[in-house]
Amino acid sequence: MTNNIEEKSTQTFSHLDKMGKATMVDVSEKMATKRTAIAQSIVYLPDSVLAQLTDGDLQTKKGSVFQTAIIAGIMAAKKTGDLIPLCHPLGLDNCQIDIQVDNNNEVVINCTATITAKTGIEMEALVGASISALTIYDMCKALSHDIVIKETKLIEKTGGKRDFKRA
Repeated sequence: MTNNIEEKSTQTFSHLDKMGKATMVDVSEKMATKRTAIAQSIVYLPDSVLAQLTDGDLQTKKGSVFQTAIIAGIMAAKKTGDLIPLCHPLGLDNCQIDIQVDNNNEVVINCTATITAKTGIEMEALVGASISALTIYDMCKALSHDIVIKETKLIEKTGGKRDFKRA
């Protein structure tokens, strides 16, 4: 696995053809391999929101915040091909979302997506983590608008042409 975030300068954008027009990547000649991706989103919650935390979750009139965010993230990961124009529609083999609150008033969301296919799954993991974060914002915004979705990033991917692991 590589820890390099920088890509080689000889590489080109995968979704542009030789004429520079947008295109879907042709994966018809590729071999199906097991592919896994882990993405993470971090949401900062102010003290006024975290004061409502009970038994590791927030309960609202709409229901459990974290359980709803998990369901929303999984549903979104399954719809990635419908949301991002040049993504292949994929049937996920598995999608798991883990939500933890750390000591910095942050909710750390990890989405792990797995498939055996001809193309990668990192967009599905990124979408799953992102929509989980947005769901937390939506369900908690009545308590505060000081909620901040700080970042969403790929943590790791395996399978396919090259593996990646963030240092």
